[in-house]
Amino acid sequence: MTNSSSDPALSTKSWWSQLQPYQRFVFIVATLAWLFDCLDQQLFNLARSPAMAQLLKPGQDPKFFGGLATSVFVLGWATGGMIFGSLGDRFGRAKMLALTVALYSIATGLSALSVTFADFAVYRFITGLGVGGVFGLSVALVADTVPNHIRPRALGVLQSFSAVGNCAAGFIGLGIALNNFGPGYWKWLFVIGAAPALLTASIQMRLKEPQSWIESRDKALAQGKKSGSYRELFGHPKWRKHALLGMLLSCAGVIGLWGIGVFSSDMVGDIIARNLKEQGKEAAEVIKGKQIWMSVNLLAFNFGAFFGMMAFTRVTERLGRKKAFAIFYICAMLMTIFVFQKLNSTSDILWMAPLMGFFQLSVFAGFSIYLPELFPTRLRSTGVSFCYNVGRYMAATGPFTLGVLAANMAKKAEAEAVAAAGSGAATAVIDLAKTTAKIDAFRDSASIMCVIFLLGLVALPFLPETKGQPLPEE
Repeated sequence: MTNSSSDPALSTKSWWSQLQPYQRFVFIVATLAWLFDCLDQQLFNLARSPAMAQLLKPGQDPKFFGGLATSVFVLGWATGGMIFGSLGDRFGRAKMLALTVALYSIATGLSALSVTFADFAVYRFITGLGVGGVFGLSVALVADTVPNHIRPRALGVLQSFSAVGNCAAGFIGLGIALNNFGPGYWKWLFVIGAAPALLTASIQMRLKEPQSWIESRDKALAQGKKSGSYRELFGHPKWRKHALLGMLLSCAGVIGLWGIGVFSSDMVGDIIARNLKEQGKEAAEVIKGKQIWMSVNLLAFNFGAFFGMMAFTRVTERLGRKKAFAIFYICAMLMTIFVFQKLNSTSDILWMAPLMGFFQLSVFAGFSIYLPELFPTRLRSTGVSFCYNVGRYMAATGPFTLGVLAANMAKKAEAEAVAAAGSGAATAVIDLAKTTAKIDAFRDSASIMCVIFLLGLVALPFLPETKGQPLPEE
């Protein structure tokens, strides 16, 4: 049950020490569910390129189909978020959280058995259904359980641990790369991603529904209202406004990450491969170096992300939710453009990737803190999931758009590169010129798409400032 406290002595204690044992348990379970969810997402990002290399037919473009696989995954994510967010308000956050974790774990394991792009896409869509439900359910569960004065810090920390899951994926990818698992190593990434199914046992055995949710459900039934109803969410002018504007606010961050940011690993892989080929390295060394530095990029990106989300939490407590979003969205746009344009070596990865992760992921702490403050208990999971996941329908077009834009720009750039090399140039010289042209086209395409971060600024003037206010009720 969500409590508020007027005891001034509590302000001198850490937020963790103010939680009761069961509240700590809820926080840990919800945080682990989200951490493993993010582990699964990043293992997919590491597995995408090598999976395409093995699953596609000769002549099929790995970049295009890699973007298509990501779009399918994100579409499943959005659909699952919409479905399970509503079911969480109707039947309970704890029950639905257990179901979503089991669903994405099983489907992730099945992804390792893929033999064609078609069945790979089906497994990724089902995985997305489970992955999509976890965020709204975890956030609503914690928001409804911990005391009001602790809620922002707890939710900010919950979201920050998503970076721990992402870093775990980076270490796993790095370990597999260093141990020479061969070209089929991507299958092992999905096998490892299935492990969170073990978490569902503890969820089902001990996790109870929040008292505030039980009271809200009973009150809604007595008044003839429905919990988890999209019709009632959009039938009420206040909640409808919050849902639509919250969705726009979330879209900017979600598309910025899944339409642009996650593809920094692909760009890093291409740059490292080009650099190693220029040094005359053998094919096996090129593949290994690419795997290693893609994992290092993921680690560096999420190392910065962890501190970015913690920083956002502090800034939003001091300046308010809206000012924090404005500051970090502007910085995310500028830093993403800078990194995509300037990153060119292994040393660049070590300091540029953390900076981009710091600002790109920082706003996701804001989603955890701010979105639950826009909706009443009976519609909280529904509203949070709508805002966070409808953006994914739009974000699903991001990888596809980036792939098409980069491919079209690359064709022109390749032709110009070949012409500049001259007809008498060696094949290796021409190949390197083409590779550089593709990388540059990808840089420019990603930079153009960074305008999406400004969408978050458009929504802010019309949203309420909720700093220091209790969760809304009807």
